[in-house]
Amino acid sequence: MSKLIPVIGMEVHTELKTASKMFCRCPNGAGLDVPANTNVCPVCLAHPGALPVANREAIKLVVKVGLAISGKIASVSKFDRKNYFYPDLPKGYQISQYDQPLVAGGTLSANDRDIAITRIHLEEDTGKLQHPTGANYSYVDFNRASVPLMELVTEPAVRSSTEAKRFCQELQLLLRTLDVSDADMEKGQMRCEANISLMAETKEWKPENFGTKVEVKNLNSFRAVERAIEFEIKRQTEVLNSGGTVLQETRGWDDAGQKTYSQRTKESAHDYRYFPDPDLTPITLFDEGEIAIADGIDVAALRRTLPELPQAKRHRFMADLGLSAEDALLLSSDAELALFVETVAVSIRSWLPTLDDVSGTEEEIWAGAKAKVGKLVGGWMTSELFKLLREHNLTLKTAKLTPGQFTDFLKLIYLRRVNSSAGQVILSEMVLTGSDPETILAEKDLSQTNDTASLDQTVQSVINANEGPANEYKNGKDNVLQFLVGQGMKASKGKANPEALAERIQKALRG
Repeated sequence: MSKLIPVIGMEVHTELKTASKMFCRCPNGAGLDVPANTNVCPVCLAHPGALPVANREAIKLVVKVGLAISGKIASVSKFDRKNYFYPDLPKGYQISQYDQPLVAGGTLSANDRDIAITRIHLEEDTGKLQHPTGANYSYVDFNRASVPLMELVTEPAVRSSTEAKRFCQELQLLLRTLDVSDADMEKGQMRCEANISLMAETKEWKPENFGTKVEVKNLNSFRAVERAIEFEIKRQTEVLNSGGTVLQETRGWDDAGQKTYSQRTKESAHDYRYFPDPDLTPITLFDEGEIAIADGIDVAALRRTLPELPQAKRHRFMADLGLSAEDALLLSSDAELALFVETVAVSIRSWLPTLDDVSGTEEEIWAGAKAKVGKLVGGWMTSELFKLLREHNLTLKTAKLTPGQFTDFLKLIYLRRVNSSAGQVILSEMVLTGSDPETILAEKDLSQTNDTASLDQTVQSVINANEGPANEYKNGKDNVLQFLVGQGMKASKGKANPEALAERIQKALRG
């Protein structure tokens, strides 16, 4: 049998950050812990005669996402009724969109590969079944009913569980950057589902060659997305290799058991008996060059409000600030963090031309120093600063550290006035007390020693005290050097420049 490869499509539901629900004036309490059935009214409880009115802001937020992924924005869109019965659906149908969604097409990159998007549509969320621990009853909480819910559907274009996880992470970052949703998976604000099938590796990537599709629901973390897809690929492979048939079904994810389980046979679109909702008028959207319609959505105006998107910012951080791909990904993932990093890097760039031993224009100086500065900023941010924030349960907001202070600290490192060990002491003090680095440096007497006479004195004492290792290094055993440098740092109480110390030991022992 030919090797089987996965074919994966993702469906991601996101609760939008609006003040009110999708079709009524009730507060949108998405992700908030409020008493059951308090944010409800006759409309979202489906009382007879109550009529829905579409939330204009929710429509705008979906259009913003569509513009960000370069999707085609519909000129006319409409709402449909998706008919099915479940206790958390008070109307007996869900207001959704079928054949005229707000957005068609587009792409979102994951691991430097563009994943094609099929559509983005807008619908209402359902209520939530509650099963209190130890109680002999269950109930439905309708606080979530009619919360605006955006659904993004990809083409069957994802090739692995890792790529699926990365896609969901990129989407979450985009949603937060656009401020359309907090997309907190733990609070149910972002819910992922995966459609998984297998095909023979030797066949062409066409729908007719894809295997039977299985949908996996209840994926409430990125780890669950990856693990569930991995499990399902293995399960389907075993079924097919043993001569069995994969059933088209919906499966759930058991996080405790780390496995999928069957829930029901998979429905098709005709099972839902979609038809246009007679209570809601079609949505009109217009772009530049078209006549403005009083109740329409101005797509051009929304396009002008788009911020710098995450992937563009990431590439700019690499090209302009000298950050590595890994550091750029991490440091551009949060707006506050990105602003902090950019402020620091720009400040250092402006400072470099003031140094005595540099020449050229600011652009030339920066071109020569950018990689070094990028490594300095990225390294101290992602390792030492993040570690300190975690240890003391702080954030950039709550820590007593400003971008200016951090810039001054990195200047000390850049000029080699302090070594790494002393730098860690200074940064810790800065985070906890808000003191400036020069004050801490003086108070704790942490200045790095670069004086050759002082270093040579330290080197000689290290050699005298460690004749055996010194002779081994003389005879070509290079790995002994690190031991001798460590002894020198210990003898100087951490104040020696370790690079200069290594150079002086090499010169003393090998000439």
